[in-house]
Amino acid sequence: MRIMGLDFGSKTIGVAMSDALFWTAQGVKTIRRSKKELDELRELIREYEVMEIVIGYPKNMNGTLGPRCTLTEEFAEVLRAEFGLEVKLWDERLSTVAAQRTLIEADVSRSKRKHVIDKMAAVFILQGYLDSRQNKNS
Repeated sequence: MRIMGLDFGSKTIGVAMSDALFWTAQGVKTIRRSKKELDELRELIREYEVMEIVIGYPKNMNGTLGPRCTLTEEFAEVLRAEFGLEVKLWDERLSTVAAQRTLIEADVSRSKRKHVIDKMAAVFILQGYLDSRQNKNS
């Protein structure tokens, strides 16, 4: 059983997966937004035996909810209805910034960063959620 983390963007969906012990998040892939995105997510849910989904919730820096939050909430509802799994929204402020910084520090070229940034942001989102779970259980 695993927890899936998603960075839900307008063009792509970054996907990360927890390890079996729910300690670490690993990037899995970036899915292009299309009519087949649910099919790709369904396959990953089956393959990794996903029990829960965490989606980055794009609050504004001051904590208010913007238009992207509404789209994310609607997508979460679609996932709940489609897969029958618990879907949680997780504050993703600065996850893309942190992912970008990590890739720059790793000396990943700008063109390569463009292809993995959403997957890396999903890792940061999911890792934050996993760390929060660990802290609650401690």
